[in-house]
Amino acid sequence: MLKIQSSKTLEKLPPYLFTRINALKKQAYEKKLDVIDLGMGNPDLPTPSHIVDRLCDTIKHHKNTHRYPQAKGMPKYRKTISDWMLKRFGVHIEPENEILALIGSKEGIAHLCMAYLNIGDYALVCDPAYPVHFNGVLLAGAKTYSMPLLEKNNFLPDFSKIPSKIAQKSKIMFLNYPNNPTAAVVDDNKFWLESIKFCKKNNILLVSDNAYSELTFGDYIAPSIFEFPGAKDIALEFHSFSKTFNMAGWRLGWVCGAQKLIQPLEKFKSFLDYGAPTFMQLAGVAALQGSNLCVKELAQVYERRMKKMSLGLQKLGWKAPQTKGTMYLWTGFPDFMKKEGSFSLCEKLLKETGVALSPGIGFGKYGEGYARISLVTHDRRFHDALLRIEKFTKEAKSE
Repeated sequence: MLKIQSSKTLEKLPPYLFTRINALKKQAYEKKLDVIDLGMGNPDLPTPSHIVDRLCDTIKHHKNTHRYPQAKGMPKYRKTISDWMLKRFGVHIEPENEILALIGSKEGIAHLCMAYLNIGDYALVCDPAYPVHFNGVLLAGAKTYSMPLLEKNNFLPDFSKIPSKIAQKSKIMFLNYPNNPTAAVVDDNKFWLESIKFCKKNNILLVSDNAYSELTFGDYIAPSIFEFPGAKDIALEFHSFSKTFNMAGWRLGWVCGAQKLIQPLEKFKSFLDYGAPTFMQLAGVAALQGSNLCVKELAQVYERRMKKMSLGLQKLGWKAPQTKGTMYLWTGFPDFMKKEGSFSLCEKLLKETGVALSPGIGFGKYGEGYARISLVTHDRRFHDALLRIEKFTKEAKSE
């Protein structure tokens, strides 16, 4: 019998969180359950029509865009990003050498780990975190050091708690605000200055995953890392079209920063892919050059859904504070439930009620006791979800 096995590195990784959730959802559908899917952060609203129209027109009438693209991104795409960064954040990013097109920011982050990390190197990763922040490190054969995101610290890492020996061994630090999964934001910009100072002191590449910069509520406006002095020397920033423009399935994004910091990723990607398709890049141009009204309206939708779920869950005894951004709620289970564990609770909730949430443990050790709720279904469905969660909570309390 053949004994062909996958790599030891791959075998070390746990099953991907959303793969496990999807398997549970499949079982629920097979049992004819009416599933309300609040698990994966997969936007339910359509891509704005002006972006779709641009894509269709380009594919139909510009057949040269069907050929291999420019790997680093076509000049028009990079120039548009540069203009957008200047208009949105007031920062100048040189389009020729300081912007690299990505096939979604997730791809870029995973490949960045492989471009920078050696076997045995350390990366400083928030816990809980977006899974690619730690999985990308592990796939590169490196080690993660967890920076706990605790409620008492407003879900911000405490740099003073990082041992100096670990800091000296680390090559990358990942930060992600507005944050996935906790939906936390940075209210005091001193945090960004501290992160830059820490990374400069320890010669660490600071990676700002800014995928949710445009999905903010009220008067809160998320910054770019490059708005702060010294960031250009040490930082890269990742952006995505997935959530801002409901383009999750389109797979398009970019990374920006100093040429010397981008170059290793550009070189690495040149051996693996041909870059984002040209017609996708031109659709991205239409997105960034178009009216910002569609983005504002989308943020208002998420804010409305967030408030409804937050208030509803709080009435049931769940910890679900309102947030200032993202498309998520990070909710703590009632204390009497926590002993069962977040994955078991989310599994039981899905099997018994058809409501799918993401268990906090899937985002890291310090995610235990929480669940992430993705606000990605029709507004009317949140009322149904709350009724089912209420029934589930009452039954759990009576056991």
